[in-house]
Amino acid sequence: MTPPNPFFTLTATDQQSSARAGVVHTDHGDIPTPVFMPVGTQGAVKAMDHRSLRELDTPIILGNTYHLYLRPGVETLTAMGGLHKFSTWERPILTDSGGFQVFSLRELRKMSEEGVEFRSHLDGSKHLFTAENVVDTQRAIGSDIFMVLDECTAHPATYTEARTSMELTTRWAQRSRTHHVQSPFLYGHKQAQFAIGQGSTYADLRRGCMEELVGMDFEGYAIGGLSVGESAEDMYAMTEVSTAVMPPTKPRYLMGVGTPENILRAIELGVDMFDCVMPTRNARNGTLFTTSGRVNIKNARWKQCDEPIDLMVGAESSQNYSMAYLRHLIHAGEILGLMLATIQNVALYLWLVKTAREKILEGTFRPWAAETIERLNQQRS
Repeated sequence: MTPPNPFFTLTATDQQSSARAGVVHTDHGDIPTPVFMPVGTQGAVKAMDHRSLRELDTPIILGNTYHLYLRPGVETLTAMGGLHKFSTWERPILTDSGGFQVFSLRELRKMSEEGVEFRSHLDGSKHLFTAENVVDTQRAIGSDIFMVLDECTAHPATYTEARTSMELTTRWAQRSRTHHVQSPFLYGHKQAQFAIGQGSTYADLRRGCMEELVGMDFEGYAIGGLSVGESAEDMYAMTEVSTAVMPPTKPRYLMGVGTPENILRAIELGVDMFDCVMPTRNARNGTLFTTSGRVNIKNARWKQCDEPIDLMVGAESSQNYSMAYLRHLIHAGEILGLMLATIQNVALYLWLVKTAREKILEGTFRPWAAETIERLNQQRS
């Protein structure tokens, strides 16, 4: 019998699907799963302060190694005792490796076996990320969970392109794992390392990549390179291929996904962890996710609507505001409008995964998910 993983406890599995409820254990606190991680790329969730995040009982936030490496920089992070102390966020933090920036800034970088050389989008200066020094940077950040350096395969990709990229990612993962095991923690708390599976939309590449990574015995495993232009059907298919190989005793993370429907369908396939910029970015564009459907708050329909934004999921600091007032703030360009819209959307995503967990534990996840997807996909404006 496989001994329990002290980093992750599997609490329950849905009887009608592969959905799971569990707990990720870190030195900065436990993380109930399924979980959504608000994206705090540069050490802050855009348009939200830590008080609002705590008020929503946010268990973990995500930061980005590429951006934190450039600004404020490793020297400052180390001098300040890591990102937790620097930002006064005492709960868990996960950091991406910068691999997605390798993908999105491809005109500013050069790939090699050693790593990726890129020019800063800030000042054009040259930098080199390797499998090893990305671990060192994330030591300086002090994140509780950090990702290995990977290459996010572009879409569409030929089979040969996808295989070459996947094999490079796998070799970098082995180097990252070796360096992680051999290098000390900096701030007295443990750090867990997650590998990232790649392989584009080719099932055999996805399966083979994940099998190799599982053999390296990481604390957790992620599915990368999706939500980059492929169809939703392909995304779900590649997710299912990957989760079938992932160990049931370790957490599973689908990176950069997605809509509320994407998240619920991926939970049904056995995914535990999610992040996405969609709730914060859409909020800044005036799109709200609510428990009764999507809202374009800029529309005239809401000009004199005295309904509260969303009593079911709103933080206490935003529940008392009306749709009409929020619309006014957005049209007036007031920062408070961006803050309230962001709080609403992040609250919705956190409510979604928290309720999904409750339904898994109750044994009613699948019918609840089907009804919730239909309701959340409604367009209210």
